[in-house]
Order: sequence, then C-alpha cells, then structure tokens
Amino acid sequence: QETLQRIVSTLVNKNDEIHNFIDMLNHTISNVQVNSSNAISELDEEFDGLYSVLHEMKGSMASTIQQEEARKIQALQDQLDQCSRALESSEELLELAVQSLDIKNPVELLEAARQIKDSVTVASAFRLSLKPKVSDSMTHMMVDFALEKRMLQAVKFLPVPKAPEIDVAACLVADNCITISWRVPEEDSRIDHFVLEYRKTNFDGLPRLKGEQRWELVDYIKATQYTLSGLKFDTKYMNLRVQACNKAVAGEYSDPVTLETKAFVFSLDSTSSHLNLKVEDTYVEWDPTGGKGQEKIKGKENKNSNTASPKRSTNSPRALARGSRDRFAGESYTVLGDTAVESGQHYWEVRAQKDCKSYSVGVTYRNPGKFDQLGKTNSSWCIHINNWLQTTFSAKHNNKAKTLDIPVPDRIGVYCDFDGGQLSFYNASSKALLHTFRTKFTQPLLPGFMIWCGGLTVSTGLQVPSAVKTLQKSENGLGGSTSSLNNVA
Repeated sequence: QETLQRIVSTLVNKNDEIHNFIDMLNHTISNVQVNSSNAISELDEEFDGLYSVLHEMKGSMASTIQQEEARKIQALQDQLDQCSRALESSEELLELAVQSLDIKNPVELLEAARQIKDSVTVASAFRLSLKPKVSDSMTHMMVDFALEKRMLQAVKFLPVPKAPEIDVAACLVADNCITISWRVPEEDSRIDHFVLEYRKTNFDGLPRLKGEQRWELVDYIKATQYTLSGLKFDTKYMNLRVQACNKAVAGEYSDPVTLETKAFVFSLDSTSSHLNLKVEDTYVEWDPTGGKGQEKIKGKENKNSNTASPKRSTNSPRALARGSRDRFAGESYTVLGDTAVESGQHYWEVRAQKDCKSYSVGVTYRNPGKFDQLGKTNSSWCIHINNWLQTTFSAKHNNKAKTLDIPVPDRIGVYCDFDGGQLSFYNASSKALLHTFRTKFTQPLLPGFMIWCGGLTVSTGLQVPSAVKTLQKSENGLGGSTSSLNNVA
C-alpha cells in the first residue's frame, strides 16, 4: 500500500508537471502569435516609412525637374522675344531701303543711303546670337535606381550581432579605475551600441554559481572601450563582459575576463640586509651587535640577553637567515624590498622612530655594490635625514646632494611613476611635495632603505592619494623640473 501510495503521489506530481508544461506551451504559442503579429506590424511601419521617404523624394526631385523646365523655357522665350523685335526692326529698315531706290535726285539718294547705312550699323539684328541659350536636353535630370533596387532586394531581417572579444592586452588597470577595451569579430555597421556588465569578486577563475553578486550594467556605450571608476582599490572585478546590440536584438556576451586593481605590496628582504639590521616583514631596526647578542657564545646561552619581542622573534625564517647575510657591508646599512617596480605608478609610506639618528628612503636598480650607499651612485635615488648633532634634510643622487629647506615630516610618502620617469617624495600627512627626481628608468627598481641608530616601518599596498595625483598633474602641466640632480640614466 505504501508503494502504491508513492506511485500515486509520483503520478500526481508528474501530472501536475505535465499540466504546467502544457499551460506553458499554450502560453508560449499565444506569445508567438502576438509577437509575430507585432513583428508584422513593425514591418508594415518600416515599409510605410520607406514608401513615405520615396514619395517625398519623388516630389522633391519632380519639383526640381519642373523648375529646370521653367528656367529653360523662360530663357528660350526671352531669346525668342528678342529675335522677334530685331526681325521687326530689320523688316522696317528693308522696306525703307527699297523705297529709297526710287529716289531720282542724286543728292537726296546719297543722303537716304547714308541714313540707311547708319541704321544698318546699329541694327539689333546684326548683334543677335543665332544659337539657343539653353539646350532642350533633360537627361542630366535622370536618375539611376539600379543600386538602390539591389539594396532593397537585399533587405533581410536584422542579424544577431556576434559576441565582442575583450582585448585584455589593451585593458588598463590603474588605482581604482579599469578601462576595458574590446573589438567585434567582423565589421558590422548595423551595431547601434554596446552593453557592459560587471560584478565584483575576490577570486580568479570562471564564474561561480553561489556567492556571486548581481551584475551591474552600463548601457548604450557607443565606443569600443569604457572606463569604470570609483572601484575599491586592490580588489578583483570579475566577469567583465560585453554584448553588441543593433536596433532590434542583442547578441551573445563576450567571454568574461578577470581584471584587478593591483596594489604594489612588498616586504623588506632580510636576506638582502646589512648584518647590523634587524628585519621583520615591513620593519627594520638598527642592531649594533649584528645579531650576535641573540646567538650562543662559546657553547653557552647568552644569559644576559633579553627576550625578543614577538614581532621580531629570532625564531622567524627571516631572522634565522641573518647569520648568512653578507649582501651589504661597511657603512652601507641597507635593506632592499623583495619586489621590484617594473611598470606603472605606485605609492608607499615610511615612518621613522623619533630617536632615529640617520636614515635614507629611496629606490635603486638591482644588484647595487656591497659598499654602495643610497644616493651615492648613479643608479640610486633617495632623500636622506640626519638627526645627529643637528638635523639635515637632503635629496641625493649620483653622490650629489641638494639641501631641502623644509621640516622633516613624521611620515614620508614615496610615489614612483616608472613609465613616466618620475620619483617624488611627499609629506605623507599633508601630501605636500618634498622633492621630485625626473629621469628615464632603464632597469627595474627596488625600494631601498638605510638606517643607523633607530628603526623604520614601511606601509605598502597603498593607493596613490588623490592629492598626490593632483600635484602630479599640475607639476607635469608646468613642464618644469623640481630637481637639480636629475639625469637620464
């Protein structure tokens, strides 16, 4: 009985499904009929519009022919009237000449002949052009609709536009903006506009069915590119897709792509640092013991050593690598970033401890010399702060220094425009410009830091502040240089 009950329940559900499907089919049939009728009505409207255009063109062109006819007839009529008047005058003169032939008095005959001669000289009949001013041809007003007839015969239903192709190489990702560019597989003059859809995500790969945000739409794009602005920095925007639309129908969407507003994130490379520096991720500190205070001495524990802070624990992989470091030596108390700048515009900030005696912040080409100091070579640029005895603030490059007669800020912002050949330093709090180097970077750049007696904290993955971008635009607009140390490297 239970089995039979289940079969009955299954049959009831299946019958309900079939009934619903039949209702859907009937509804679809009704919609097909309605939509077909609407399509025929729209077709009638299009042809009526075409007839109206042709009728209007016929009236305009017929009026032009009639105007040309009237102009020619008027010109010929004027010429005909002129000839009639000349002929009438000529006949009168001829009659007078014939009558003069009957004069017997030689003196009177001579006078009559003179008068007739003078009249003939000025007679209008001898000044007439006996050629029509206009021709009777109207062939220049004929039309040839052969091409138009072929075009009309070629009229078909609008094709569905093909899916555009997103050109990832031409897409531009900068700060919180994405410029997406696409192309159509075939030239189609009937495409009216494009529709762009995008939705946000935080992972790579193809679309996922669950957890996706709804599509956001940008409609009626006339060009083959569009810039999305106001996006959150360092976030992926997945499933950017585009479809082409003509007057009646939209085509398939392009294959989705994943683009990202990438942040420049780096850590300090402990394996590249001087032995007298303690390095942990984004923090570097002067260590006069060279790390020896945390190691065993003659097989015994250094009982006088204090417990290291968790942040800079000597058990970390970076700290354990300290013993084998020999990247920098002598007074080159330097540590480099672990990620190079090879293109684009990037920004990071540096905060120094209040008791820091001397430090430098800048960039350098890869593989600086073991004893090189930032700013003292032609392949490094920096600003240097010296708080020993008295404070000095300067910009350095190629062993030349330019004194900066401004207060030293608590935080320094570094803006690097690799492609534009520009390195600028800012007061990170007020965004006031401290100094700018202009050059042509020919190799990837590594962030570089020198520290003596104190510590530095680096903040990375930052978006270029709007105030910095505004200053860059105004500075570039002036076309001048803010550094006397600039060179083309």
